[in-house]
Amino acid sequence: MDIAKRCEHNPLLSPKNLKAGIEGMEITCLLNPGVFKYQGKTWLLLRVAERPVQQKGIISFPIYDEEGKVKIMSFAEDDPRLDASDPRVIGYQGKNYLTTMSYLRLVSSTDGIHFQDEPDYPPIFGKGKLEAFGIEDCRVATTSEGFYLTFTEVSSVAVGVGLMHTNDWKSFNRYGMIFPPHNKDCALFEEKINDMYYAFHRPSSPELGGNYIWLAESPDRKHWGNHQCVATTREGMWDCARVGAGAPPIKTEAGWLEIYHGADFNHRYCLGALLLDLNDPSKVLARSEEPIMEPIALYEQTGFFGNVVFTNGHLVEGDTITMYYGASDEVICRAELSIKEILKTLNVTAQ
Repeated sequence: MDIAKRCEHNPLLSPKNLKAGIEGMEITCLLNPGVFKYQGKTWLLLRVAERPVQQKGIISFPIYDEEGKVKIMSFAEDDPRLDASDPRVIGYQGKNYLTTMSYLRLVSSTDGIHFQDEPDYPPIFGKGKLEAFGIEDCRVATTSEGFYLTFTEVSSVAVGVGLMHTNDWKSFNRYGMIFPPHNKDCALFEEKINDMYYAFHRPSSPELGGNYIWLAESPDRKHWGNHQCVATTREGMWDCARVGAGAPPIKTEAGWLEIYHGADFNHRYCLGALLLDLNDPSKVLARSEEPIMEPIALYEQTGFFGNVVFTNGHLVEGDTITMYYGASDEVICRAELSIKEILKTLNVTAQ
């Protein structure tokens, strides 16, 4: 049951609309932006994935070296030690590499549809050993203390969650990794609950458990504890393989509303909703049985990695959620959802 109203201008942004930010590279994908309002405009913090222009018979991809400079790795396509079956990951002699390097980049709009580069606001690149493969999928929490950014740090040794803070989008305080490997899909609540900060995160355990949504609390947004699992995968359903939180949850009269992504074993990504208790967000009040958004548009079905709708950013005004999302791991799109309609699909009546 898809209840999303897609923008007629979709896709809003594709790789051809921007120039590469790393010298000698080309943009392969635009993915999953964080979203916020600033200086009267709508801003997207895009994940931009770049790689070298590919030569025939050779697969090339970038990493950061120990000095923080971009280094190009190249392998022959017919090398028997190479596994290039996944367009996102390269396997070589027991080690995995990403086929692209991601960083974060700001674009802005006065109408929420037509976006442009912001040259006065520099891109945010990976920094240090734990971000040697780049940084990805940033969520932006707008708070009374400024903007808090949670994002995925990627390297050969780890995938974990990093934290940054800014007030002006030009200078950033980096706090390092706040959720250790293997972890991603971290979304901060934008206000305290009972004098504590809360966040969703997604630890992964291939041996025991799975890719589930967890909740944690913190006195300062840097040190997290009291971890509790709030949503698991569901056998035989649209979210049977993995689930993960999207943008910061929305406070409604009925509870905290979280739009999350779920995937099946064919890697088809859809969106659903969780409703959590206002005073105790570890209590799940309701959950989508069917997706509220599925990859049904052509631009959601074909691309760098097809059959994907994935969001970690939105704006809320009254009953309307204006959601920005990545489609097919390649282009950026917009859709609107009604909070009341979502709650009706959950069979929940606002108190």
